[in-house]
Order: sequence, then structure tokens, then C-alpha cells
Amino acid sequence: MWFKHLHLYRVHDLPVLPLRDLGACLAESSYRPLGGSEAKRIGWAAPAGRGSEQLVHQVKGHRLLSALLQERILPASVVREELEARVSDREASEGRPLRRQEKQALKEQIYEEFLPRAFVRTQRIDLWWDTERQLIAVNAASRARAEDVLDLLRQTLGSLKVTPLATKVTPVRAMTDWLRQPEDRPAWLEIGDQVQLKATGDESTIAGRHADLDAEDIQAALEAGRQVTRMAITIDERVSCVLHDDLAIKSLRFADGALDEAAQVEDDGDPVVRLEADFTLMTGALRASIEQLIHGLGGETQPAAATP
Repeated sequence: MWFKHLHLYRVHDLPVLPLRDLGACLAESSYRPLGGSEAKRIGWAAPAGRGSEQLVHQVKGHRLLSALLQERILPASVVREELEARVSDREASEGRPLRRQEKQALKEQIYEEFLPRAFVRTQRIDLWWDTERQLIAVNAASRARAEDVLDLLRQTLGSLKVTPLATKVTPVRAMTDWLRQPEDRPAWLEIGDQVQLKATGDESTIAGRHADLDAEDIQAALEAGRQVTRMAITIDERVSCVLHDDLAIKSLRFADGALDEAAQVEDDGDPVVRLEADFTLMTGALRASIEQLIHGLGGETQPAAATP
């Protein structure tokens, strides 16, 4: 259950709900499979898997929740091809071009007919809630998926005010400075071998993988005005990741020491024991690394407004 990605959010003005009450709320919004005509459904599921009914785990103030998102995948190209065929047939049989409203009605009809037969994709998205620091981290590849889970939590609790975590120094500025001025890099930071550079007002990017980020070509691109929008880093030898310009943390990898410690835990085949042991070690590494990163970015800013 070790997270691969992190989207970080600050929680505002929300009392910590007792664990039993939270579990009851989650049960009311638990996962149910898609109905035949539904395009998308999300609900809470047991983090430990099908053999468990426990919807939330708590270890030392850290809570773990899991959402299951199911959606039907109906490619736009399939709909477009079918629509073109039906429009052609109708226009030929009626001897006139169809109006826009008629084409739209045909398109909606195609969706209704094809959707129950569409391929269904299921995704599990984990959420870590640090109740002591009132920080939420969502293990999702995209921010849109993270927002799906936050919307579900908001509906479950009735209210949830959160804002994306923001720092006084933007990740773009900090990452660019780290590359430009290697002598001033903080002691806790190790530069990796991936980078993406972008010029202000220019959509083109320069990307490097398995690259020496201190090489002359990278420095030349920085001198030409390009800025770093994502970069591989290691924090305090605990966690390696790719830091993005929106403070998303992706491609997480944990130090061998933490993984070795997890492997030594005797769980007797109990998935809950295994889950909670891994969760404890993971959150310990991530909590310290996130605090170090925020400090390295000048500290956290105060949000202008929270989303209710």
C-alpha cells in the first residue's frame, strides 16, 4: 500500500471526528458497483481489501481511507463514427440535412445505447489524513482524481474545507535556483536525473531523463530563461520523488531501510497487520520529508480562501 503519488491539501476548521463516527459515515457512502446505465460511481472501500470490512484505519493520529472509482470508458471516436453513420443514413432517407438539435439527440441516443456495453475501469485511490497536522494527502496520478476523492469525503462528512498546500517560495523558483546555484543547495537535498524545463509564455518544453542535471546544456537552457517545472529529488535520503510545479509529488520511492524494516514485520498472513505496519513506516518517512520540503520552500502560505 506504499503510496506512489501525493497531492497535498490543508484542512481548515474541521474538528477531528471520533473514529467510530467516521466509520459510520463512511459506511453510508460505501462502494457499490456501477448500474447498467451509470457512467461513473465512487465510494469507500476497505483499505485492507475484500477480506476486511474496516473502512478506516488509524495509527498514531494518521488515518487511512480508500475509495474505489468505477467508470465506463466509451471512446469519443466510437461515438463519432456511429453518429456520422446514423446522420448519413437519416439525411439520405429524408432527403435533407439534419439540424444541430437532431444531431445532438442522435448523439445522446448513441450514448444511452452504447454505455451499458462499454468497458468498465476500476481504480483504487488511497487517502492519508494526518489529523494532528490537519493535512490530507491523496495517492492519485492526477489532481482531478484527487479532487474526486475529496468531493466524496466532503459529501460523506457534510462539509470539508480544504485548499491545496502552498508554499511561500514556489516549487518552480526553488527548483530553478537549486539547479542554477549548486553551491547553495540545502544539505537535505539530492538532485536526481530527471528534469523538465519550460520558458515563460512558451508551451514547448525540454525534458531530460537519466541525465546529468548539472551538465552544460541544462545550465545553458537556464541561462536562456527556462525554468524548472518538474525535477527528480531525494529528501534526507528517506524519499525519492519527482517534484512538480504545483507541489504534486510523484513517482515516490522509499529508502531501502524503510522497506527492509517493513519486510521484517511478522504479520502471520493478517492483511490488517501488514497494512498498518506498512502505513506506520510510510507515514513516518513521508511526514518528515514533507515537513523538510515545506521548510525548504520557505514555509507554508496562508490560503486566501478555503473551498467548502
